[in-house]
Amino acid sequence: MTTAQAGLDNARAALAMRASERSAVPPFIVMDVMEAAAAREAQGHKVIHMEVGQPGTPAPRAALDAVKRALDRETLGYTVALGLPALRERIARHYRQRYGVTVAPERVVVTTGSSAGFVLAFLALFDQGARVALPSPGYPCYRHILTALGQTPVPLATDAAGRWMPTAGQIDAAVRREAIAGVVIASPANPTGTMLEPGRLAEIADVCKRNRIWFVSDEIYHGLTYGMAEQTALAHLGEAVVINSFSKYFSMTGWRVGWLVVPELLVRPLERLAQNLYISPPTVAQIAAIGAFDGLDELEANKRVYAENRALLLDALPKVGLAGILPADGAFYLYVDVGDLTADSVAFTKQMLDDTGIAATPGLDFDAERGARYVRFCYAGTTADMAEAVRRLGSWSRLGARK
Repeated sequence: MTTAQAGLDNARAALAMRASERSAVPPFIVMDVMEAAAAREAQGHKVIHMEVGQPGTPAPRAALDAVKRALDRETLGYTVALGLPALRERIARHYRQRYGVTVAPERVVVTTGSSAGFVLAFLALFDQGARVALPSPGYPCYRHILTALGQTPVPLATDAAGRWMPTAGQIDAAVRREAIAGVVIASPANPTGTMLEPGRLAEIADVCKRNRIWFVSDEIYHGLTYGMAEQTALAHLGEAVVINSFSKYFSMTGWRVGWLVVPELLVRPLERLAQNLYISPPTVAQIAAIGAFDGLDELEANKRVYAENRALLLDALPKVGLAGILPADGAFYLYVDVGDLTADSVAFTKQMLDDTGIAATPGLDFDAERGARYVRFCYAGTTADMAEAVRRLGSWSRLGARK
């Protein structure tokens, strides 16, 4: 073999062995920030974690006790693909108790976290090439999952005048202009913490029904509201696809267990997909989830801490030079406008971590067009950490000009 031929063969081999185009999604930036924060901690520095959206509290005691009992008496093998019947029944009862909405247990699909729920839902609802509307700013993994599945995210720009939530008119226009097959909306939202008012939720449900498009309602932050009460989309549209999780209100991020509530016609398609992609959700996590419903007093105590943290930051951040805070109805985030300090929120949050030891998430994770001027702070940690964060920010020279 000649040298030229060997070089050609090597070039062909290099072209053949590469990652797929569908894997070329942007990173989930908050996880990169989390990794940088962990590296700083490994060097002996104290980091205040305000980057990743997870509670600083463990799963409720009732969940842990349920797992301890199961470890002694059960094999913890596979469950059926749709989840433990007892958990599906308990989730259905949760809808009756919390919202006054009747949901048949057979319509509940337990998933490996809400992340798997989105993969399953998007596969079951949308064909390859389908166009799906998403509010911007919004949770980045919606668009990244859609892209990886060969579907097309269609951004709906929101603004202060609309309380950073889309309107029924926007969705109606997107149906005509973009031929969207569905819309995905979180309320309370990540990163803004804003919510759909009941009237607007009803209008959006109506426009989806009228246009025969799917309404995917991300209700993962339900339970974490500070004034306005949350409503489930199922109260307005029985055909809505609801996604929720035990990660946020239930304080069980690492357990990786979530759920879908879906129309009956989707149950078998979702079951087939779940069988092939995941076999079943983690059994031990499902057992913990059943127990978690017995820990509501503990979870409400956690929520009171978040409310205290929220009040502390809403009062203190403007005093240290961070006054551009969006409305914060729920979840545990503040989305802060830092546009007069930077045009690069990634560099800004990196410098914040280096200078102050505070980890926060750049807005570019949530909004490719305007996110360079925003930073998201998570206040799910301890109140002492929130107070220390304010103290550190107060002495950060980068903010001196805004005080």
